[in-house]
Amino acid sequence: MTIQRSRPSLPSNDKRWKLVNATMRRSGYAAHALIEALHSVQDAFGYLDEDAMIFVADSLDLPLSKVYGVATFYHLFMLKPQGRHSCVVCTGTACYIQGAGSLVEGLEQRFGVNPGETTADGALSVMTARCVGACGLAPAVVIDNQVFGKLNNDALNAKLEQEIAQ
Repeated sequence: MTIQRSRPSLPSNDKRWKLVNATMRRSGYAAHALIEALHSVQDAFGYLDEDAMIFVADSLDLPLSKVYGVATFYHLFMLKPQGRHSCVVCTGTACYIQGAGSLVEGLEQRFGVNPGETTADGALSVMTARCVGACGLAPAVVIDNQVFGKLNNDALNAKLEQEIAQ
């Protein structure tokens, strides 16, 4: 005899929660749907907050620690609202040797944000990644999903200022 477990109610009346719930329902609320469910939340809301992780954990009958562990393990998941523009500096070996560390420092000085942070005005989020797969362009930077290479601090800051101004 199978016991049917009741599902938690949606966190709010926001219609986006229905999309998230539909994603989990399609997989039968199975634990293996965790990453897909988290992607669904992030696609709908832009990031994963505590309420979202609790809802997913309860819906998939998983411990919150497992959901949080997956959300923090994969660098594609964001736990805070992101800026209108994103800048990801590759810190893989080739990029680091070619000056990625200097680019990160330059961003900190120019925009006042460390990797993993967003400017106070919400214009720019700065992140790092272990490798973006563009070693021949080292140091590589991804600005709003577009890869740029062989940038120095001045060129990177100019590109970002141009993007933010648009």
